[in-house]
Amino acid sequence: MPTKTVAVACDHAGLELKSLLLAHLGQQGYEIVDLGTNGPESVDYPDFGYAMAAAIREGRAGRGVLVCGSGIGISIAANRHPEVRAALVHDAYGARMCRQHNDANVICFGGRTTGPDVALDCLAAFLETEFEGGRHGRRVEKLSNPS
Repeated sequence: MPTKTVAVACDHAGLELKSLLLAHLGQQGYEIVDLGTNGPESVDYPDFGYAMAAAIREGRAGRGVLVCGSGIGISIAANRHPEVRAALVHDAYGARMCRQHNDANVICFGGRTTGPDVALDCLAAFLETEFEGGRHGRRVEKLSNPS
């Protein structure tokens, strides 16, 4: 699975924040898989959550970034798939913890609720933090294999 490849997707309400995050990821040297949307026309956020799940499942990206108006709907859509552990975050602490303790592979933002500086701080924490493993490993395993 590519570790320097990040998939990014949004609905129309997340387009502005997605554009900022794409530019930042490019400046940081990440390979980017842009899953859309790329225009202001109204679209359905589940389509982009599902596209992210496919990109993770197929190994086209190791991590992902999703944005919709609140971040809630697109995180629900992505988390319907066992290969995705999407976390809606609002601060850098949450971004670190979702990686350290939950091995989140997708970070979610609300384009209407998260400012650019906070989003960039969260993205940096998400990409720089490693999974701690240990006791958290068995818990994360249960997220994808509940039986």
